[in-house]
Amino acid sequence: MSTVDETAGVAVPRTAARRGPRFPTLGENWWRHAIGIVAMVWALFPVAYVISAAFNADSTLNGAGIIPRSITLHNFKQLFASGAATKHFASAADYPYWYMNTLIVSAATAFFTVMLGALAAYAFSRFRFRGRRMGMLFLLLIQMFPQLLAVVAIYLIVFNVGGIFHVLGLNSITALIIVYLGGVMGVNTWLMKGFFDTIPKELDESARVDGATPAQVYWGVVLPLAAPVLAVIALLSFIGTINEFVIASVLLQSSKHQTLPVGLYNFISGQYAQWWGPFCAGVLLAALPVVVFMMSLQKFIVGGLTQGSVKG
Repeated sequence: MSTVDETAGVAVPRTAARRGPRFPTLGENWWRHAIGIVAMVWALFPVAYVISAAFNADSTLNGAGIIPRSITLHNFKQLFASGAATKHFASAADYPYWYMNTLIVSAATAFFTVMLGALAAYAFSRFRFRGRRMGMLFLLLIQMFPQLLAVVAIYLIVFNVGGIFHVLGLNSITALIIVYLGGVMGVNTWLMKGFFDTIPKELDESARVDGATPAQVYWGVVLPLAAPVLAVIALLSFIGTINEFVIASVLLQSSKHQTLPVGLYNFISGQYAQWWGPFCAGVLLAALPVVVFMMSLQKFIVGGLTQGSVKG
């Protein structure tokens, strides 16, 4: 049987009219879903283990598991307890200093990386000057050598400069920020330069015709359009700085001047080797700024990673 549409006069089968929405079936793509599930479990297992250990009453790895035996907040309290109140755990009183130092270093590195890298990338993308190609190749060649190879040279430079300018010496957050900026400027400049190349130059010319100054063109036209890649660079710099351990451990020797990776390492080395519970609690708290920052910039991540790589 069929029904007739009075407006169009077309016969529509009644069975088709009653048919509900069709749900997608796995079909031949079942193996892709299986691989995705396995990859997700593989990636989330360490996170679940750390969360469980952070809330577990047992501070050793032998008693840790995916599901804690007893849930407690004692590990978090240990991080902010005074040194006199916790025997064999005196350095835990410095955890707030580590947290604040890490946020300052990561935020400052991300901010100045974006600002300075954007200026360099805009110059390489829009201007034609002598030494432009050699400068870009020089930035690329520098990135082929890991910053770890220059640890000794970095230490000697900071040590000697600190004898003249104490703010740039050892145990100085400012010196650590400058060292981090020197290590990430090259690759970030290349990434932003590729994104700036995708922005039509006609927009710059139209703004100049309307009477805009070069500064107004840069700040009012180019940078707003380059927001995705700027957000990605800021996020990558922020995450990389928080996770950096080697250079920070060399330059920051005083306990109150250390960052989270260096300070938390004391919990699982030497006489603090049994404090895995507070270590996992500190790591869990350290991940909160990264998660918040990443969620706030999530809408820019995909566009910034893909658009900047289509043209170099």
